[in-house]
Amino acid sequence: MTGPVKIPAANHCETCPAHNVGNLIRLGIDMENWDYVVALAGNPNTGKSTIFNALTGLRQHTGNWPGKTVARAEGGFSYGDHRYKMVDLPGTYSLLSTTLDEEVARNFILFGQPDVTIIVTDATRLERNLNLVLQVLEITNRAVVALNLVDEARRHNITVDERSLARDLGVPVVPTVARSKEGIPDLLRAVSEVATGQVVCKPHRLKNEPPALKKAIAQLVTQLEEAFPGLPNARWVALRLLDGDARILEAVERGELGDLTRDDPGQTNGNLHLQLEAMHHA
Repeated sequence: MTGPVKIPAANHCETCPAHNVGNLIRLGIDMENWDYVVALAGNPNTGKSTIFNALTGLRQHTGNWPGKTVARAEGGFSYGDHRYKMVDLPGTYSLLSTTLDEEVARNFILFGQPDVTIIVTDATRLERNLNLVLQVLEITNRAVVALNLVDEARRHNITVDERSLARDLGVPVVPTVARSKEGIPDLLRAVSEVATGQVVCKPHRLKNEPPALKKAIAQLVTQLEEAFPGLPNARWVALRLLDGDARILEAVERGELGDLTRDDPGQTNGNLHLQLEAMHHA
C-alpha cells in the first residue's frame, strides 16, 4: 500500500485551506482570524481531551452544537505562520450515526471538511480503535493518527510499528504521550504538513467492490450531485444510503443535506428516493 506522500515545498499550496467556510458557519464555527480548522476525533478513553488541552492550552471555550444538547469544546493554537482553530468532536466508537454524538461527529467531518482530522487512538487497544480510523478515512483524505498512550503500551510490552501503520493507512501516524506532551511537537508538525499540503494523504479505502455495487454507487452519486450541488463526498453518502443508514436517508428525504450545501434548502427531487427504493428491491 502507498503511504502519505511529502510534496516538495515549491509545489504545495499554503494558501488553499480545504475547509468549507459556509458550512462551518452553519455548524456554528467562526473562522474569522483563523487559517485552518482541525477536528479532533477518537474513541472515549483514548486521551483525546488530554491531547486537546496539550495543543490548545488555555485558549479554549465550551458551548453546545447548534440545535443540539451535545457539548462542544473549541480551542486554538499557532504553528509557524498559521493559526489553527481546533474543534473537539464527541468521543465515539463509530460514525454510523446510531447516537446523537456520532451524528454530530460525522456531520462535522463530512460537511465542515476540516483541513485536518486528528484521530486519537490508544496504542494498547489499537485494533479496537481502527474501526473509527477507517470510517473517518472513508470520509476525508486529510487526517493524522495520534497513537496515544505509547507509555502504557511499553509497560505492557506492546510495540506498534508506526511507520508500517502509516504506510498501510496512508496517513501520518504520530506516537504520543499526551500527559507528558511527548510527541506533541511531532503531532503539530504533521498537522501543519497535511493542512498546508506539504503532505498528501493516500488513505486506505475499500476498492474490491463487486460490479453491481459500483454501478449502484455511480448512479446514486450522479443523483446526489444533481439534487445537492456542492455536496462533499457524495460517494460516501451513496454508500451510507445503500447500507440502509436511516439517518442519512432521512436527511435526503427532508432535504437536510441542502441545508449545508446551498443557500436555499428544500425538498430534494423524488427521483433519488425512488431510485434508492428500486435498488433495495432489486
